[in-house]
Amino acid sequence: MLIDQEKCVGCGRCQPFCPTHAIYFEGKKSKIDEDLCFECGTCLRVEICPVDAIYESEYVFEYPRSARKFFSDPTTSHKETGIPGRGTEEVKTNDVTQRFKKGEIGIGLEVGRPTVGTRLYEVEKITMELAKVGFNDFEECNPVSGLMQDKQTGKLKDDVLNERVLSAIVELTIKEEELEKCMEAILDIAKITSTVFTMDLITLYGEGMKTRVDNIIKKSKFKLLKVAKINIGVGRRSNKEFVKK
Repeated sequence: MLIDQEKCVGCGRCQPFCPTHAIYFEGKKSKIDEDLCFECGTCLRVEICPVDAIYESEYVFEYPRSARKFFSDPTTSHKETGIPGRGTEEVKTNDVTQRFKKGEIGIGLEVGRPTVGTRLYEVEKITMELAKVGFNDFEECNPVSGLMQDKQTGKLKDDVLNERVLSAIVELTIKEEELEKCMEAILDIAKITSTVFTMDLITLYGEGMKTRVDNIIKKSKFKLLKVAKINIGVGRRSNKEFVKK
């Protein structure tokens, strides 16, 4: 994002709306620190500027700058997924899609949050450390996976590493028996990263699986947040379960 210095009247109204505090006064006019900017477009969408001085730069959709836009602006869609958002849609609708089947566990690491953000080199630290200990079954349709140079090692493309984004989600699949080892690896990763992240666990419980998973979480240093997201219209049993043999 940019601010036309000839139009700007220095009112400062746009500054509180920037989630990354990238807008500041230089002299008597507002200016955007392009290195800090997520390219989320919030300052433009709120239409707070009285003289329409805020505008999108002509190179916002040029690679690698485009990574900022796609990971930070909820009105855009990733080419890898075809949908808005930082991850894949199916992690929120596993009750229907059953991407993660019984005996499997989907892991989502939500890296960076609004006002904090993250550089993509921090995301690479996570993917490479996971791969080192054998967890590299990264989701093919995930936007982060689309930036990978080598999915076996979790290495991202060098030219995107310094791009700053509002948030990114690393998605992978593990087996139930790998959960404890994976959680230990994630705790170790937290010690070497300079950003924040939360862990999502997605699964379809088989017989006794809920108890086993709960026990692993209770033994770990993770805090289980008992929250839920209701997806109206998709919370139904699959057709296969309705069919009686």
